[in-house]
Amino acid sequence: MGSLARYLLGQALTEWLGSGFFPWPLLAINTLGSLAMGLLFGWFYLNNGGTEAQRLLFAVGMLGGFTTFSAFSLEIILLIQRGAFGLACAFIAASVLSGVAALYIGLIAMGPAK
Repeated sequence: MGSLARYLLGQALTEWLGSGFFPWPLLAINTLGSLAMGLLFGWFYLNNGGTEAQRLLFAVGMLGGFTTFSAFSLEIILLIQRGAFGLACAFIAASVLSGVAALYIGLIAMGPAK
């Protein structure tokens, strides 16, 4: 389900944003996935950790299929191969920083981050 959601959202974002030189749809999906992971683990925190089945289903299964860090790596290599080393570095920095920030915002929204 996570992979299908990623695919459909990726298609929609590509249609909306276009398929330019910078992989905006992938950045948006990874950021959204990180936010969702923060919200999920915030929910687990508030509910005594959730069950093992819930963690496996939602964190590993759904969000693991939704976030696309293997595609992230591919986009970096493609940018480097095109000679766009600066854009590759910008994409790495933007992806990591936005992902960490979004996860933290998700945790704050759910209450456990102090």
